Amino acid sequence: MGSAIRFTGTGPGARTQDGCAVELYRRLPADGEAEIVAAVVSIGGSILELGSGPGRVTHAMVARGYAVTAVDNSAEMLAHVRGAETVLADIEDLDLGRGFDAVLLASTLINFPEAGTRAALLAACRRHVRPGGAVLIERRNPATFSAIGPGPAGEEAGIRHVVESVRHEGRLAHITLRSEAADAAWTQSFTCELIDDEQLAEALASAGLRLVRWLDPPRRWALAEPA
Repeated sequence: MGSAIRFTGTGPGARTQDGCAVELYRRLPADGEAEIVAAVVSIGGSILELGSGPGRVTHAMVARGYAVTAVDNSAEMLAHVRGAETVLADIEDLDLGRGFDAVLLASTLINFPEAGTRAALLAACRRHVRPGGAVLIERRNPATFSAIGPGPAGEEAGIRHVVESVRHEGRLAHITLRSEAADAAWTQSFTCELIDDEQLAEALASAGLRLVRWLDPPRRWALAEPA
């Protein structure tokens, strides 16, 4: 993203502006995102994926038969994307001049700790969703946000995640996450903001979108449409 706020990271290989390690994200599998999309969008539909990274979710959607346009501001990330159109750009400035059946804003990008950036992300979603289309947004679970603390944070594809440190400051959480594989380790230090139901609904409305429903019991995935 193009905001002045920058996060940091350590470990081997190239890193993006927000501290993400390209090699780490290249190894991570999808986590059910394509199934969320499939519950809303007919197979064969056009999907604009904002913040695609190296194709972790892109490839799962392409495999299901979607026509995906993957957007990221890291050329190193996009170099790993296969089977999809790729666009190198900051999400906030994106204007492709066409609409899509669905716009996907996953990876909890909506929890970015700056209201202006969040508004710009949602404005980009609104610019690119066709009339009658869907905007799918993933946020951090607000019910467990304040409970984020140091300790194990799961394992996937042989990579173990550990929260090394957390500092809560009002609605903000400053987190350092360590990810360890057999042959390498990476850290990423970042800040995220609690986004509750009311705040999300207000942000959507300001962008010309309306919340339709939640797509999962923890209410992490929201379905919105043009107002």
